[in-house]
Formats: sequence, C-alpha cells, structure tokens
Amino acid sequence: MKVSLIPEKCIACGLCQTYSAVFDYHDDGIVKFADSDDLVKVLPDSPDTLLAVKSCPTKALVLD
Repeated sequence: MKVSLIPEKCIACGLCQTYSAVFDYHDDGIVKFADSDDLVKVLPDSPDTLLAVKSCPTKALVLD
C-alpha cells in the first residue's frame, strides 16, 4: 500500500503511532515515518497500518 503524509494536517494526537510502528514523530510532534523523513512510502499491506491511516482524525495520512 502507498501511504502519503500531510504534515500540515497533523495535530499530533498520537493515534497513528499507537496503532502502527510504521509511524513516529518529529521533535515537534508532527507525524513522520519511523525509518525516514520521506512523505510518501510504499509499505507492505498490514492491518495495523491500515487502521492507523483510517483512524487519523485530520486525514494527515492518506492511502494512494
């Protein structure tokens, strides 16, 4: 699955990192991928990652 991050929409609520280890946060609390600063990544299909994306209240995580 291809996931895009939209940092401007992130409110640092913490749900994505709670649901999936794929996500982490910059020092200011804004979402990022745990292993890089890329804004778009192709990730293996995972129910945890899908739940994290669907649970984002501001749609800062998008499935492409």
